[in-house]
Amino acid sequence: MNESQLILADFVPKKLSIVQTIGLQDIDLEKLFQASKNKASKNTTYLYIHPDAESTFRSILQKHTIIKAAGGVVKNGDGKYLFIHRLGKWDLPKGKVEDNEKMREAAVREVEEECGIQIHYLGRKLLTTYHTYVMRGRFVVKQTNWYEMGVNKSPKLFPQTEEDITDARWLDKEDFDMVTENTYPLIAQIINQL
Repeated sequence: MNESQLILADFVPKKLSIVQTIGLQDIDLEKLFQASKNKASKNTTYLYIHPDAESTFRSILQKHTIIKAAGGVVKNGDGKYLFIHRLGKWDLPKGKVEDNEKMREAAVREVEEECGIQIHYLGRKLLTTYHTYVMRGRFVVKQTNWYEMGVNKSPKLFPQTEEDITDARWLDKEDFDMVTENTYPLIAQIINQL
C-alpha cells in the first residue's frame, strides 16, 4: 500500500520499525491504502496478529478484485541480478498474467519482454507478494508470483520503454543499497532474502 505494509501473522515478527498494531475491524485494504497516501502514515507497518492469519488473509482477499502477475529474480552468468527502473523507482521485472496463461510462463514472458533478453533457466517459485493500487478509478490487489531465473553470460539489456521502463541493469549484491534506497517495501524484502 504505497510505502506502507500490512502484515498478518501468527507471531510477533522481529526487526519491524514504525509498527502500528490493528484489530480485525481496522483491516479495510482500501481505507489503509488511502491512509498510506497521508505523509504521517507513510512507511507505516500495520500489524495484525491472529492464530489463523492465513484464513483471515483469504477472507480479506475475497472482498477485492485480484489481478494476477508474475515476475522474476534473474541472475546472470557473472552472478549479478537484474533490476529495472520504472516510474521513478527500482523494481524487478514482472507483469500481468494473460488469460489461459500459466504463472510460470507469464513470468518468463514478462521478463523477456521488459528487458529484451532470453531466459535460459526457470527455477522454483520464491514467494508470492500482494500490493494494492488504483487502476482506472478502481481499487485492486495485485498478486505476484516471483520465480528464480537465470541467463547465460551477461546479455545486453533493452528496457521496454512503452512499459515506462527507463533503465535495466545487472547489479552485484554490493550495489543493492542503491536499489533499496529507492524501491517499494516488498521489493526491498525480496532483495533482503537474496
